[in-house]
Amino acid sequence: MEKILLGDTNIEVSKLCFGSLTMTPFQANLSLKEGAYLIEYAFERGINFLDTAELYENYNYIKRALKNIKREDYCIASKCYAYTKEMAKESLEYALKELDTDYIDIFMLHEQESIYTVKGHFEAVEYFLKAKEKGLIKAFGISTHNVAGAVAAKKIKEIEIIHPIVNKPGIGIQDGTIDDMLKELKDVKELGKGIYAMKPLGGGHLIKDIERSFNFVKEIPFIDSIAIGMQSTKEIDANISLIKKGYIDKNIKEQINKQKRRLIVADYCIACGNCVERCQQNGINILDGKAVPNDKCILCGYCASVCPEFCIKVI
Repeated sequence: MEKILLGDTNIEVSKLCFGSLTMTPFQANLSLKEGAYLIEYAFERGINFLDTAELYENYNYIKRALKNIKREDYCIASKCYAYTKEMAKESLEYALKELDTDYIDIFMLHEQESIYTVKGHFEAVEYFLKAKEKGLIKAFGISTHNVAGAVAAKKIKEIEIIHPIVNKPGIGIQDGTIDDMLKELKDVKELGKGIYAMKPLGGGHLIKDIERSFNFVKEIPFIDSIAIGMQSTKEIDANISLIKKGYIDKNIKEQINKQKRRLIVADYCIACGNCVERCQQNGINILDGKAVPNDKCILCGYCASVCPEFCIKVI
């Protein structure tokens, strides 16, 4: 598979990035063996880039896979919500320990909304920059669901890589359209910064139009890599086919089109409202004493991370 440099960094990654959220307890809940096998399978097929986060609780899958992958041949991007030096230190040290590695290739601040959010987290930013000087990370960046987050990446020189939502209808973008997002990302790229997109299928909502949706993102010249969730060998094969050929073999496509992911809430939901407060998409409400997803839900599963009863899951 084609490899490309992320902006002006020396980090070389595959055009396809393994989105690892889908294997976690919040979604497919794969066993440790199953999850590690998928990472190894994807690597053998040419995918050397994986996106994770402290929130995903899946460092153990990656650690196990790395037993059969040379660390220097693999790129790991992780994220956290730190806003102080102490929180940033704790998150990075936790990642290093749990992954059993000496460095993280890309470490990002998770879900940054605007330049004001990043400035409010700047104590953490400064810690990560010092960690880079020590060789503990190779590059610093942000993930964002906002056009204003892309503006922040453009204006704050310390941000080297951005991980934004990019899909044809702009599903999940909080403060504008896909055209607004692409306008800012084009400027970000011209500054030499790396861009790897998330949610090309809008969290599963665009699966029925998978080829056209994926190719829309693939053909954007300033997108370096595309992160997409993969929870089976068939999905890996399909995504590789898309990145290489622009289409999926008919038999695999038929199987994938049958999949329709959805957010489910168990009957024992206590209607605490934590999920409603957590969701940046306004994709879930409390109705008749129970949390209920609506058509704004992008199936990210982040609401599940704050559910005290563990009753929310994407399946």
